[in-house]
Amino acid sequence: MRLLHHDASTGRFRLRLETPSDLWRIARLIHPGEIVGASTTRRDPEAPIDVAGAERTRRRVFLAVRAEQIEFHGFSRHVRVTGPIVEGPFDLGRHHTLDLTEGDEVTVEKPRPSAADRTLLDEGLAGKGDPSVLIAAVDWGDSSLVRVRGRAIEPVADLRRTIAGKRYEGGQGDKDRAAYVEELVGLLEREAPSAQAVVLAGPGFLKEAVQRRLAERVPALASKVTVVATAESGRVGVDELLRSGRASEVLRGSVAAEEAEVVEHLVRSLAGGRRAAVGPIEVAEAVEAGAVETLLVSETALTDPTVGAVLDAARAGRGRILVVRDEGEAGHRLAALGRVAAILRYDWVPTRPATGSPGRTPEGPRSGA
Repeated sequence: MRLLHHDASTGRFRLRLETPSDLWRIARLIHPGEIVGASTTRRDPEAPIDVAGAERTRRRVFLAVRAEQIEFHGFSRHVRVTGPIVEGPFDLGRHHTLDLTEGDEVTVEKPRPSAADRTLLDEGLAGKGDPSVLIAAVDWGDSSLVRVRGRAIEPVADLRRTIAGKRYEGGQGDKDRAAYVEELVGLLEREAPSAQAVVLAGPGFLKEAVQRRLAERVPALASKVTVVATAESGRVGVDELLRSGRASEVLRGSVAAEEAEVVEHLVRSLAGGRRAAVGPIEVAEAVEAGAVETLLVSETALTDPTVGAVLDAARAGRGRILVVRDEGEAGHRLAALGRVAAILRYDWVPTRPATGSPGRTPEGPRSGA
């Protein structure tokens, strides 16, 4: 995301959307009632009266609408913003839909951006593009390939095959294994060139066999490949890899990977009992005490006024805020903890009972800092 202009007197931001993650951000940055503008097309009302409406010439114009509905379509990579036209050369007051995609410029009027708004803007403006990383969590008969790009985790393929037991040399089991390796290598050969890095993960030695075969077939890809051991394969193995942080160097810049790693850190801190806070009440108290290092908030909680006040206080206290997507394992885990949680800088004891916070088990007094 690139900031092209900001008018402090009106609060108008002009932004260029450069990556799929920017589309995710702009869909959460725009709220109903805000004025959003972009270049779009609309039927020309000055066309001759005898021309059917469906055939009238469409003109490219700049229109601004007062947002009533915001829809994010991740699969097709576009955002639709619908509302009455408030700025433009014609049809004021009539409804129109702005269709935003990568590369578009959009204006959003925010006279008083919230802490959540500033978090999304800061994240987008700090990014240098979304690195594309291909992850293959492989094992015999159960493998998954996904593409991680910024905030998006896109399934590529799941390979579930029945492989015969290995009783005799040259038997059906050997043939099944050879065919399985070839199928995996073929998928990687097709998908890896468009990725900045490739991670081969899983238990056992299949990942090393695939790495060798891929290097033989496409030597240019060898430098892109990193091999990491995980206990599981398939989609479960992908989740394990993202949580573990073992491939953090390769996945640097991927917010989706960072979400999983930070939520895992939160859960471990919560198990320790002293360096985590969960739920709006407990997190608000930790923020007030200056104890919050990283505040995690579910994307659906961004519009909650109670949560917004906590985010404002955390930002004023220079705490880091990470918005976590609802979809995916990290989002589900955070939702189970009350949608708002924090990793703390030091051991801290809430003054109010913690039993009302989801995910917290009743406990005795925790030792102070």
